[in-house]
Amino acid sequence: MGVDRETFYGPAIGVAAMAFCFPGTNPKGGDYPPPPRCATLWRPQLMAALPKAELTLLVGSYAQRWHLGDQAKASMTETVAAWREYLPHFLPMPHPSWRNTGWLKRNPWFEDEITPYLRARVAAMLAE
Repeated sequence: MGVDRETFYGPAIGVAAMAFCFPGTNPKGGDYPPPPRCATLWRPQLMAALPKAELTLLVGSYAQRWHLGDQAKASMTETVAAWREYLPHFLPMPHPSWRNTGWLKRNPWFEDEITPYLRARVAAMLAE
C-alpha cells in the first residue's frame, strides 16, 4: 500500500477479518476457512457502519466470493487478474502469506500492475 505503520494503523485505514470468528488451526498448516455463519452475522453490520469506505481490498478467495458473489471468477487467480472489473469499490488480492510466494512468482503481473495502482490510489485517498 505504500504507507508507514502509523498511517496503516491510524483512523484513515480499516482492517477487518471476514468473519470475526477464529476458525482454528489446520494441522496441515494455516487456519481453517472462516465459518460462513460468522461472516453472515457480522460482515453486513460492519460494511453498513463504514458508509464512507472508498476501497475495500478483498484479500483472499473467501472475501472475494463473499463480496463479489456471482461476479467472482472460477479461481482466486482469475478474480485477481480481472481486478479492473471490480473498481472503484473493490480490489481483489491474494491472501498475504508465506504460501503465496510461489503464486507471486508465477503471476508477476500482480506486482507490475496491481501494486502500483494500489499505492497510487491509497496515496490519492489519503491526500483528500
